[in-house]
Amino acid sequence: MTQTPTAHTPAQGKARAQFTVPAQHPMVTVLGSGDSLLRVIETAFPAADIHVRGNEISAVGDPREVALVQRLFDEMMLVLRTGQPMTEDAVERSIAMLRASENGTSEGRETPAEVLTQNILSSRGRTIRPKTLNQKRYVDAIDKHTIVFGIGPAGTGKTYLAMAKAVQALQSKQVNRIILTRPAVEAGERLGFLPGTLYEKIDPYLRPLYDALHDMLDPDSIPKLMAAGTIEVAPLAYMRGRAQPLFTNVLTPDGWRPIGDLQVGDLVIGSNGEPTPVLGVYPQGEKDVYRVTAQDGSWTLACGEHLWTVRTRDDARRDKPWRVLETQEMIGNLRAAHARRYELPMLTSPVCFPERDIPMDPYALGLLLGDGCLTGSTTPSFATEDPELAEALGAALPGIAVRHRGGPDYVLNRIKSPGDVVTLENPVTRVLRELDLLSTRSYSKFIPDDYRYNSAEVRLAVLQGLLDSDGGRVTQENRTCRVQYTTTSILLRDDVIALVQSLGGVAYTRRRPAEGRRPGIAKGREVAHRRDAHIVDIRLPEGIEPFRRARKRDKYLAAGGGGRPMRFIDSIEPAGTEETVCIQVAAEDSLYVTTDYLLTHNTLNDAFIILDEAQNTSPEQMKMFLTRLGFDSKIVITGDVTQVDLPNGTKSGLRQVQEILEGVDDVHFSRLSSQDVVRHKLVGRIVDAYEKYDSHNGTENGAHQGGRNKRK
Repeated sequence: MTQTPTAHTPAQGKARAQFTVPAQHPMVTVLGSGDSLLRVIETAFPAADIHVRGNEISAVGDPREVALVQRLFDEMMLVLRTGQPMTEDAVERSIAMLRASENGTSEGRETPAEVLTQNILSSRGRTIRPKTLNQKRYVDAIDKHTIVFGIGPAGTGKTYLAMAKAVQALQSKQVNRIILTRPAVEAGERLGFLPGTLYEKIDPYLRPLYDALHDMLDPDSIPKLMAAGTIEVAPLAYMRGRAQPLFTNVLTPDGWRPIGDLQVGDLVIGSNGEPTPVLGVYPQGEKDVYRVTAQDGSWTLACGEHLWTVRTRDDARRDKPWRVLETQEMIGNLRAAHARRYELPMLTSPVCFPERDIPMDPYALGLLLGDGCLTGSTTPSFATEDPELAEALGAALPGIAVRHRGGPDYVLNRIKSPGDVVTLENPVTRVLRELDLLSTRSYSKFIPDDYRYNSAEVRLAVLQGLLDSDGGRVTQENRTCRVQYTTTSILLRDDVIALVQSLGGVAYTRRRPAEGRRPGIAKGREVAHRRDAHIVDIRLPEGIEPFRRARKRDKYLAAGGGGRPMRFIDSIEPAGTEETVCIQVAAEDSLYVTTDYLLTHNTLNDAFIILDEAQNTSPEQMKMFLTRLGFDSKIVITGDVTQVDLPNGTKSGLRQVQEILEGVDDVHFSRLSSQDVVRHKLVGRIVDAYEKYDSHNGTENGAHQGGRNKRK
């Protein structure tokens, strides 16, 4: 937009400004459908006379009002250039921000365009961004501080924006899990009189959190993420201690279980991959703990006296036995001539899970997860340039003919039997539906639990199918061969890493952003990358071959195979004080498998924790929750202190905590008002009306009380 300098008319004390809308922006985007945006602007600036002729807009009137109109159109054009449309609501909020800045009631220099174009998360065809200045500052505070309180009336986006930041942190691997909780004030003695299970009784109270999740993530992925513990949703009463080591997942023959749920006699997986019984559970109380990190990114927490089984390079070269050291003995002594000193033990054999019945050959499933089209909208298909893979797929799928359609495309047709008189469902489609894989796409594929927690043979076959289709070997001079796998699915990336680790290997992951990458080539045409690629570098132990495809397998073996997977301690850093628990197992080496298949104790994953409706916490609950903060975690607490549902006489923990923590370093209080309500406009007016009523009644009650005191 171009503009003429503002001109003043001395006789009338008026100013004039003129704007030219560039031709590439239709006037309807600036003025709104049926001039709806123009009417909002005219109503907001009655002292300015606004005229439109062609793509020219002029404003004449009060100099201050004309200057604001000029700034408003400048901001609108900045927003429109980003491709984001302007709405009546966005125009009204822009005007409010400009007036606040003009009156000096707004701190900072954020402009409406900066607020309205800040992207937090893009998901499912929509972009989540702040809509008001206070919302932007709230989002910025979450980035900058470990604990953030979002306090304000209903409808101001406190929880929704916090959820968007949590999902963003999870997708960018800043945290390993999201924990969402609310203080279920109804979940007292009365809860037992409601029909249904505990989950069914609590679920309605947590529904807003579920709804926000479904807005931001693929609905198909949410059950998987929750089943894996990556996303946890529970009432505050059931979250006590969840961020502490005693709730760490431990691998059992039936999958992962929290260490706090284990009892004497339960089975866990030992370092040899075999089940071993728990002989004792010993609470250790609060202890100073340290973060012990391995070079592949896996890490755990341990107290200073915790015993570690380690060995040095000299120990390995001289065939000496593994030594046992305390955490505090290794601090400051982790390097030897710039090399990592202490090696951690690995699984000596693949984990032994009980065999499960599966509806499809595991190698065939791996191939389909790699190069299959599973959308369900057409007959299942497969894309490969290697006829060997197409033949292997056909051989592994009884009743299916893999028919070549040309180029890399194959279609999986059902083989009709003599006498078939009706159209039967394709067997592959039926199995994919059973496994909840039908309708998944490249970015939402995953490995079903029946394959992930099956025998080593089944797990390896799935991995081989994936690597034969989407993997390759990487060789370096004078080094053994590693395997590289690429996918756009976060779930599939994590499932592949879990398969590798369960087989005794190690895996490193990194992300290749879609933005800025050179386009791919399909049928001679450039195709832009729409999603980030996740690259996993894999090393598998000797005897476990990652490929069945002859060409890949031969080159892998010719390069010397994968060598020996290793983990070394990379760093040990103070991590505060935590409640700790120790379990004794029957295994000779006293080791058992925890998260990331580490052979150690008390793992605590990084987490993004949201406490919603915090006005309904008691002071004791608030203190308990805040002191559960784990290492490298982030907490966002939201609430409205005007809507407390606690029993009479119980003080709100959210009200009290403002008096206690205001000014504490790395704790921030973001306060939103009715001006930040982003629901129906009427909600903001209702909030203002109630505040006015409460203020008036509070003054009257104070006056009456004062009169009674005088009469006494």
